[in-house]
Amino acid sequence: MKIPKRLQPLVDDGLIDAVYSRLMSGKEADVFVVGCAGEVRCAKVYKDAVKRSFKKAAQYQEGRKVRGGRQARAMGKRSSYGRQLEEEIWQNAEVDALSRLAKVGVRVPQTYWCIDGVLLMELVCDSEGDVAPQLGEVSMSAEQAVKQHAMMIENIKLMLCAGLIHGDLSEFNVLVDENGPVVIDLPQAVNAAANNSAQAMFARDVNNMRRYYSEYAPQLKQTQYAKEIWALFEEANLTPHSQLTGQFNDVEKEANVDSVLDEIYAAELEEFERKERMSDDTD
Repeated sequence: MKIPKRLQPLVDDGLIDAVYSRLMSGKEADVFVVGCAGEVRCAKVYKDAVKRSFKKAAQYQEGRKVRGGRQARAMGKRSSYGRQLEEEIWQNAEVDALSRLAKVGVRVPQTYWCIDGVLLMELVCDSEGDVAPQLGEVSMSAEQAVKQHAMMIENIKLMLCAGLIHGDLSEFNVLVDENGPVVIDLPQAVNAAANNSAQAMFARDVNNMRRYYSEYAPQLKQTQYAKEIWALFEEANLTPHSQLTGQFNDVEKEANVDSVLDEIYAAELEEFERKERMSDDTD
């Protein structure tokens, strides 16, 4: 295929040997299958901020560290330098998140480098060597659904132990290879301790997984992993070895306004994403 403009400099420099095909085109990035160092990998080309359509990006970026006061002021003023910094932070967030999560045992693609807005990663494949499908494209038995759901809950728990929340987790951001689910797409990864919407986003991630897998294993609809895991996290009792039950007993107490708002926000986010997907399908 014709080499995309953003990849041409990397081909010229010998960092990429060949570009085979476009794997996907999304709102935040285009992904290509490429040859590199004798292996087939994928190159994620981030779109410029003006071309991205990721909604409510500022809410996801809340709590991310900025290098210094000058950088923070530039970002606040929305100067050209400030917008450039925001773009760097957005792209580096995924690289940092993938690295941190791999270290704690979350199943994510291996990363190799990120240069000029292009992230080179492992190409996740199935047992036949083909590109692994999205979770939403996979059918399964009730037994398989229960097993995979447990694996996803373990991944989500380990992510939170590392201080991160995916923030946009659904059947469209999970691939399935021969060993189970692999989490992808993390530029919007949320700082669990510093983002005011963290609990709502965490609940949405967990409940999206419950919703999908319960289509094959209805008994999963009764699980309460979002509340159970978050309660352990708030109490500083969540560890990679925490044994989860999927059960949670709400203690009767006075209405917590913040908690109610979090629930409303989570529902709004889920409905917004549903409408976005429906719109994409009709385009």
